[in-house]
Parts: sequence; C-alpha cells; structure tokens
Amino acid sequence: MKRYTKALFMSLGLLMAMPMAHATKAEDIQSFTLDNGMKIMVLEDSSIPNANMYLFWKVGSRNEVPGITGISHFFEHMMFNGSKKYGPKMFDRTMEAAGGANNAYTTENLTVYTDWFPANALETIFDLEADRIENLDINEQMVESERGVVASERLTGLENSNWRVIQEELKGAAFRAHPYSWSVIGHESDIAAWTLDDLTQYHKTYYAPNNAVVVIAGDVKLAEVKKLANKYFAPIPAQAPPREVKTVEPLQKGERRVFVQKASVSTPNVMLGYHVPATSNSDYYALDLLSSILTTGNSSRMYQGLVDKQVAIQVDTYMPMSFDPNLFYVMGVANPGVTAPELEDAMLSEIKRVAQEGVTAAELEKVKNIKLMGFYRTMETINGKANTIGTYELFFGSYDKLFNAPEQYNKVTPEDIQRVAQTYLKRSNRTVAVLAAEEEADQ
Repeated sequence: MKRYTKALFMSLGLLMAMPMAHATKAEDIQSFTLDNGMKIMVLEDSSIPNANMYLFWKVGSRNEVPGITGISHFFEHMMFNGSKKYGPKMFDRTMEAAGGANNAYTTENLTVYTDWFPANALETIFDLEADRIENLDINEQMVESERGVVASERLTGLENSNWRVIQEELKGAAFRAHPYSWSVIGHESDIAAWTLDDLTQYHKTYYAPNNAVVVIAGDVKLAEVKKLANKYFAPIPAQAPPREVKTVEPLQKGERRVFVQKASVSTPNVMLGYHVPATSNSDYYALDLLSSILTTGNSSRMYQGLVDKQVAIQVDTYMPMSFDPNLFYVMGVANPGVTAPELEDAMLSEIKRVAQEGVTAAELEKVKNIKLMGFYRTMETINGKANTIGTYELFFGSYDKLFNAPEQYNKVTPEDIQRVAQTYLKRSNRTVAVLAAEEEADQ
C-alpha cells in the first residue's frame, strides 16, 4: 500500500474514533415550524461565541418560465438594496457594525442567504432579515440600476469564463423541456424585460415564509431563537404555495452535439453532459464517487490518462445537487496542438474503460476516504454544519440523512461504480459541446 493511502486510512480511522461528545448527532438538531409555515432548525454549539443564520429559499432558475429567466438571481442583488426599516446599503452597514458578515448565492434550485455574526447580535440579524422579507423596496430606480449590473455580469461572465459559455450551450441542447435548459443568470432579452409587476409578484410568491427553511447554528439557545422567531418572522404572512415544477425531461434517445465559436479560446474545450437522476436518488453516492475517481487528484483516471499524457491541460467533473434529474458534466481543456476530436476521444476512452472494466477496490477505497475526510472536516465548523443541515433537509428530504452519509458512501461497491457508468455515461444519454476558435473542417 502506498504511503499516502496509508495516511488516508489512518486519518479516517482517527476521525471515526473521535469521541461522540465532539460530534454533532441527529438529536442535537431541534426544529419548529411557525404558524406561517416557516421551518426553523437550531443547532446549539458553544464552541465559539459566534453564530450563523442560513436562509434557504426554495426558488432558483427551475422556478422560472420563458420571459422572466434570471429573475431568481436578480433577487440575490435586490435583497440588499433597501426595505422599509433599513434603506439602501443599510443591510450590510448594520450587519458590519454588529460585527457580522454575509453572502448569498443562487442556483438552479435554491437562493441561499448566509449571515455570520457574534452570538450577541442575533436579534439584529432577525430584524434585518424580517424587514427585507416582508418589506423589500422594489422601486423603479433601484431595479434599473441592478438590471444594468446583472446584464453586465452576464456579459463579462460569458467573456471571461469558457466553462459558462460552453455550459450554457450544452444545457440548451441537453434539455428540451425542463427549465434547467437556461442558465441561472437568464437570457439577455429577459433581463431587459422584467417589469415591476413581475418582480413584485415573484418576491411575494417565493420569498414567503412558507417557502423557506432557516438554519441557525452556534452559540445560541433554542428558547431564545423561538422567542425572536415569533417576534420577527411569525408576523410575516404566508402566501399561496408556489406552482409545482411539473415538467419531466423526456428521455434522450441519441447523442446531441453543439459547437461554440469563441475567437479568444487558445485551445479547444470539450464538455460532456450525461443525464443523471435527482440528488435524492439512491445512485447519487455512487455517481459522486465516480466523479472523484475520474478527476480528483493526480492519481485520478483522467489526470493520468489525459493530463499526464499531455492531451489535456486540465479535466474536471461536476454534478450539481438537484431537485430534479440533471446532468453529470465532464470537461477537458486541450493541450496546445491537440484537436477537439482527439481530446473528446481521450475523455470518452477513460469513461468507457470504467464502464467496461470497472474500478479496483483500492481506488474506490481511496476516494471514499477523501470524500469522508472532507465530510468530517465540513462538520467541524458551525458554518459547515448549518450549510450541510439545510442541504440534506432540502435535497435528501430530511436533515437526519446527513448522519447516514458516511455509511452510504462506504457501502458503494466497485460493481455499483461500473453499473452507474454503464447506465448513465453512455452515448445515447450524452450531449457533447465543443468550444474552439474555429470549427473543425468537414472531412
């Protein structure tokens, strides 16, 4: 056994042997639901005198329709631009004055707001969040200002990120019906066309308390959280539940291909997208480990098969957590002098080898250890705990499933890896996108 593999086993053993008193357990997480439908989860952790609040809003680009694409991401900007009690830019200033900081992100499935602060600022955070949930100021001047920011973000993002350029085209080809077909930032024409009525109605519907899960972790007490939640969040009225996303992407029946020309690309990029089930599916863990086998670390299949052999400068895989069936992405950037077909063939060769020959028990054990070490590291901080609790509550159906995650990873077998590779990473189920300065000439 190689030295680094021994170290991984030893590290995992130490982590597994940690006294349970230091580890978060399912029974440590307490939750309650307000009369307006807002679910609040609390983890008391006095390891440091800080706390955080994660607000998971069940709204992302999957909830949009043509004409208003990108509107979910737009609210990530708008939510910091003024409300009834705290005017423009006052959210950040008030939080910073209390010693706190914040961030936010939008995905295909969620919009998440994160607040980190000294525990004694908890009431200030409740006050800030309640104000912008119930009383966001959606006025024409601010909307136009932020519309310009988002339009610029879309343009510069596509100019500067080859990944975003190629992914946008691949998604549009891979999805014929489901709203995952457009990017989170939305179509350029839709960004220019949102109306005040569109924005007001969207905020009312999706930023309703019954559409949120709130996680608070840190040096707090459940009784205090309940008191503040009833004071600040409970008076916010519930709304009619948002419409369900009923569209099911039809089965793909053959390979699809797209080409994107970008003059600034120095060497070809190739992206493969394979349809895979939603995160809640039991195959998630095997697919996640397969992703690591293919591209995590210098000993991964594609690093050794493409980077070491100077076919690719880099290779990556990505599988987003998702409410609905989504894509398993594989992307490679060609080495100078390597053509797009050569890069694609090399990528497919490594995938085919896993599907036909399987993987060894040793390489599977290695990526399991890496995955589990990352999991335990994440669960060592209050920030990691809050994010993971909310993630499992939403994507896996219940927060308590996070405590079974190590077991779910551990029970994946080499046969499971080969099976998911054969089932999902096949030609009829893939879309191929090529990004290059010039398209290959017809032969």
